[in-house]
Amino acid sequence: REDACRTRTGNAPENLATLRHIAVNLLKQERSCKLGVKSKRLKAGWDESYMLKVLNI
Repeated sequence: REDACRTRTGNAPENLATLRHIAVNLLKQERSCKLGVKSKRLKAGWDESYMLKVLNI
């Protein structure tokens, strides 16, 4: 299964890396709670209102 993963071919790896960098930068910019990036990522996954705050929506 892993060998058939399409995210390893073409431009997909670079595109996913770019999206990950954008996500990490948005989490670093969010200053309402004093947590690390890992904790902010988990909180954004659990709390939709926090995720919208991180995305500036």
